[in-house]
Amino acid sequence: MNPIQVNAKQLINEFKELLNKNEISPAQCHLAVAPISIALHLVKDELKQASCTVHVVAQDVSRMAGTGAYTGEVSATLLKDSAIEHVLIGHSERREFFGDNPQVIREKVKHALAEGLTVIYCVGESLEQRENGQADQVVLQQICDIASCVTAEQWQQIVIAYEPIWAIGTGKTASPEDAQNMHAKIREGLKQLTTLGSTMPILYGGSVKPENAVELAACPDINGALVGGASLNAASFYQIAQAFAHTK
Repeated sequence: MNPIQVNAKQLINEFKELLNKNEISPAQCHLAVAPISIALHLVKDELKQASCTVHVVAQDVSRMAGTGAYTGEVSATLLKDSAIEHVLIGHSERREFFGDNPQVIREKVKHALAEGLTVIYCVGESLEQRENGQADQVVLQQICDIASCVTAEQWQQIVIAYEPIWAIGTGKTASPEDAQNMHAKIREGLKQLTTLGSTMPILYGGSVKPENAVELAACPDINGALVGGASLNAASFYQIAQAFAHTK
């Protein structure tokens, strides 16, 4: 829920300036930003003048499909109509604070995929679950939670984002070894669900910053980053993107 519109515009303009000076090509790294819902159009319009493609991602989507009497909701149909092609689903904050249980998440994923959106599906364990040795089980179960609503062809519309809950906004981060270990387990789990498992992108999210981006990018199963607090600084976000562009 950050930032206010005037700051969002400034942030995007600063990021565009950095890209204009030293472009990051799509062949090196796919770039995307996920602003608050009421800034989606503002950010999309501002990015039309960027020197390279920067996708705009909705932070969430309604469990309801189409249009109708669902005050306050934004459906996958409405996102598609607004030329928003990507959406986050299952973020830990949605799960913790807003009742996004597996059934709700399945409905969101189903409708988003039906509209042709790319789903960035978030999974991750709490500190308690990790300390109890349940991290692998919890994360793989979260992936299995959506398997019943994804067709064989639709797996190509899904990006997995592993975000250990204990490392979000805390300044803590999983070591590159721990992150790679979990990403490798996710990769093996995906291979059991889809023939696309070996090539599906898996992002790491959890206090990603310029200081650790190069090490994380060097891990074979970490294909990108889901950046939180560091994305509110254009230079930091650009440095993280550069780390993955140059390493991958």
